[in-house]
Amino acid sequence: MIEYQPELDLRTGAIIGMEALVRWRHPTKGLLGPGKFIPLAEESGEITQIGRWVLSEACERTAELNRTLPPGQCPLIVSVNVSSAQLTPAFVGQVRAVLDRSGLAPAQLRLEITESILLADFDRVRDLLQELKRLGILIAIDDFGTGFSSLSYLHQLPIDVVKIDQSFVRGLDGDDRRLAIVKGICILSRAIGAEPTAE
Repeated sequence: MIEYQPELDLRTGAIIGMEALVRWRHPTKGLLGPGKFIPLAEESGEITQIGRWVLSEACERTAELNRTLPPGQCPLIVSVNVSSAQLTPAFVGQVRAVLDRSGLAPAQLRLEITESILLADFDRVRDLLQELKRLGILIAIDDFGTGFSSLSYLHQLPIDVVKIDQSFVRGLDGDDRRLAIVKGICILSRAIGAEPTAE
């Protein structure tokens, strides 16, 4: 199943988007988060099928929601996580087909990738992201700061959003060092033309 986590604009409090989060309703263990089954899905190769399903469902649901919004309200953006196994040359065509079928505008889809995916095969991933960007899709770096961050790659990528990992944001009150890191990531993000988002 997919749960949708709302994304808020802190200046206005308005819901501006949502992240599609895959969950597994296990018959005996209940609702399981991705940490419990995604590694197995990646190992078995099922992650590509799961990823295609999540992308399709999230785009269709968001397109439906956007059609019901009152006139003048900005359409919602949906964020979908992408695994390294999905990032093949065929992926761009798959995304285009999902957008055509669902009716979701490309600018209302944000694909999220982690730093580890970037660092594994930078040139190939960069080229794919640039193709996706040419379609009008938004690109986000997820869990920024938790991997082996290399700041040198940021200016080479078509990044729209830098997602600050919750490990930096949780417990910010009274933690001057953590607050300084978050402020630094915000400044860095805006310097490269990306919007910082806190998990």
